[in-house]
Amino acid sequence: MVLMAQSAPRAVLLVANQKDQSLSVIDPETNKQIAAVPENAYTGHEVAASPDGKTAYVPIYGNSGVGKPGTDGSTMDIIDIASHKVTHTLDFGRGVRPHCAKYDKASGLLYVTTELDHSVTAIDLNTGKIAGTIPTGQAESHMLAITRDGHYGYTANVGPGTVSVLDLKARKNVTVIPVATHVQRISLSNDDKSVFTVDYTKPRLAVIDTATNKVKTWVELPSIGYGTASTKDGHWLLVALTSANKVAVVDLTTLKVARTIDVPEDPTEILVRPDGAMAYVSCGASGKVAALDIPQWKVTATIDAGKGADGLAWAHF
Repeated sequence: MVLMAQSAPRAVLLVANQKDQSLSVIDPETNKQIAAVPENAYTGHEVAASPDGKTAYVPIYGNSGVGKPGTDGSTMDIIDIASHKVTHTLDFGRGVRPHCAKYDKASGLLYVTTELDHSVTAIDLNTGKIAGTIPTGQAESHMLAITRDGHYGYTANVGPGTVSVLDLKARKNVTVIPVATHVQRISLSNDDKSVFTVDYTKPRLAVIDTATNKVKTWVELPSIGYGTASTKDGHWLLVALTSANKVAVVDLTTLKVARTIDVPEDPTEILVRPDGAMAYVSCGASGKVAALDIPQWKVTATIDAGKGADGLAWAHF
């Protein structure tokens, strides 16, 4: 069932709900869900929005966890945000477990991790066709971060515990960085000088120097981390602590945890709003999204999304 809004807001928060197999469309002014868009098949874990705010892209991963048996998704739903409908489906041609989608403004391409192919797939949104692939050289390339100029991409390879460095323009693998036994999620600092990923076996965060493509240092965390996101001023890194039901705030000057903030159960992904004033934290087990006021370091609202709330995107009309 799709719930229609009375009038379209100027911006919406998008939430991929794994267990509901739906995409929540949330009005950030009222902190209310205004639509729940059903996906075509299986489930999508992540979502990306077009720069004009009109379209959402949801890769359909399948019904399994990373590295676990289950269905192998082979498509991506393309959703018209205003009408709250799936309008097109892109077919990858075979089961590849497409997962994380990132739009690159520099090239106009949408990049999607395609795990079972050990690659990242580039999609030309003008033609709606696959433009090429970039090999990661690793299994379980789950999440992707892209530099601001669109030149380099970095994938978190969960089971291998590595990060692949990709030259997106040349469409080649530059190197593979050993990090830990298992890693989860990945993000870049605002100046693109550091890559952040967590050790999923120990409470610590890896800081990778993009100039050397090596782990520069580790940041000790209160508990095992998951998703990360930098604040717009570049001073802080927010880290979801899934089992602790908290967000850690890391001072990127001292590389120490400055504070923690309580959030609903099972925080996974963090998105910092373009104006830098708020961060949104998806909390999967609770089906909630926490709205975090960054200047006050305080959760000001808890938003109802869907079961297994996970991937986040911001769409501005």
